[in-house]
Amino acid sequence: MTDLTAGLLAGTLDLLILKTLSFGALHGYGIAQNIRRFSGDALRVEEGSLYPALQRMQVKGWVRSQLQRTPTGRTGRYYELTDDGRTQLGHESESFLRSAAATTRVLRSTAG
Repeated sequence: MTDLTAGLLAGTLDLLILKTLSFGALHGYGIAQNIRRFSGDALRVEEGSLYPALQRMQVKGWVRSQLQRTPTGRTGRYYELTDDGRTQLGHESESFLRSAAATTRVLRSTAG
């Protein structure tokens, strides 16, 4: 399992959060669990990385939050994507896919 705070995928945290929230509003724990589940248990997001990223994205207007009752009866802060967040998800997805394709071409290249 890769911890996103390890640095290798640090630039993708915002993208993963935006994509996860594109399916609907979630509290922080749910976001972390969905990223873990969608990655086949390959990626893990720690609270120390997740909440600062969510705060940063709120300041940028990509997500908004509100307090709601959780399925367990507790009160939790739920985050949801804004229209600007959906636009940003499109930009970040395209950029990531271009970068991954370029990196793949380098890795598959042969000398000569």
